[in-house]
Amino acid sequence: MSVARPAVAEYLRFLGWVVGVGVALALLGYAPTRRLGGEGALPAMVAGCAIGAVASAVGALAVLGGRRSGSAGPPLQGMLISMALRLATVVVLGLSLGLSGWFEPRPLLIWIALGYVAQLALDTRYATRGL
Repeated sequence: MSVARPAVAEYLRFLGWVVGVGVALALLGYAPTRRLGGEGALPAMVAGCAIGAVASAVGALAVLGGRRSGSAGPPLQGMLISMALRLATVVVLGLSLGLSGWFEPRPLLIWIALGYVAQLALDTRYATRGL
């Protein structure tokens, strides 16, 4: 007999995993980024991992809304909205930080892509878990 968790508790657990994946990615990439990009690339690495984590959290809000009791839309619609929100968040934050001049652009773009891909499997698992 399994006990269904409330949707908010599932989302909070998902956020914990998002942070864990982002931190693990940054720890794995610290030495190569420092060696290949120098000290100036490290803030770009952290920003790219953070963008991926924020995009996952924002995209999962649509799935959370679809899991609430009494939601009108089908689960697939929540997943599609989630993908669109996630991509829009990455584009907006990536352009904002990339054009700000605060970070080196090449490492930032590389780490945005790596952060996006690293969080993708986690997002897919969270979205399909309730189906």
